Amino acid sequence: MATYISLISFTDQGIRSVKESPARAEAFTGLASKLGLAVKSIHWTTGNYDLVVVTEGSDEAAMAALLSVGALGNVRSQTLRAYSAAEIKKIIGMMP
Repeated sequence: MATYISLISFTDQGIRSVKESPARAEAFTGLASKLGLAVKSIHWTTGNYDLVVVTEGSDEAAMAALLSVGALGNVRSQTLRAYSAAEIKKIIGMMP
């Protein structure tokens, strides 16, 4: 299973209803689960991003979940594919 780290920013719409953010996070976790994507953690943050979300699942499940949430208009995301130490060792081992 692939690991993804999503850097989330509230849109103008999302920040106006920021008090609903914990409930939206719960709804996202439920949606992700239905799609086969496991939410490992959600963190509200300060700085350039408002949340950091760590998920595990297939490329298709991650894309479907992020597109579904983005379509609601409350957040924008940048998602990074993350690799564990074991995964990167295997990848490096493939190098000529």
